[in-house]
Amino acid sequence: MPLSRNTTIVNVGYRSTNFWVVSAGRNRLLFDLGWPGMLGPLLANLKRKDIPLKEIRCGIASHYHIDHAGCAQELKNQGMRLIVTPEQADAIPAMKRWTKPADNYVEIVTSDNLLLGTSQSRAFLANMGIAGEIVHTPGHSDDSVSLVLDNGAGFTGDLTSEVTIGTEDPEVVSRSWRLLRDMGVTTVYGGHGPPRPLDAMTIPERLT
Repeated sequence: MPLSRNTTIVNVGYRSTNFWVVSAGRNRLLFDLGWPGMLGPLLANLKRKDIPLKEIRCGIASHYHIDHAGCAQELKNQGMRLIVTPEQADAIPAMKRWTKPADNYVEIVTSDNLLLGTSQSRAFLANMGIAGEIVHTPGHSDDSVSLVLDNGAGFTGDLTSEVTIGTEDPEVVSRSWRLLRDMGVTTVYGGHGPPRPLDAMTIPERLT
């Protein structure tokens, strides 16, 4: 499929968490997958933004914490294909322990997921008309990944800003941001808050 020059980005998030729909025409990918037990608000936001759920061919979680992947199985039950990188496979069953019965979490079935290595991701996305790739960006969690588009957009989930590092390993965080900069990311679409310039998330001397 020809790569689209008109990739669009739409935020369908709720509860202060962003869920990004990346579209090349009617081929759509959802980056980050909703809160557990809250498919309704996600569907409502998709409808409000005129995005048919059936056009979301696949989804990927930036990492397996409940505010970013809690609705994954509910979306799969609606026909979405879940992409999982090898770095994420062990994190899926571990996520359940952070849920409570009141969350109405639907446990993720792993047998039918698409296990996709980051080195394979560019070709896979190209088949959807999307120019970009998925890369491993640990820092917030070991299973964190980012979606990097060739137009400079980087979807990073909760990758810790270098200027707000707390208990994270600064060197691991810095390596992930250095990778994103080297790949040409200029605008960061994070898991919370508005899009920001990459320079606002990093400390320049750590990236040299």
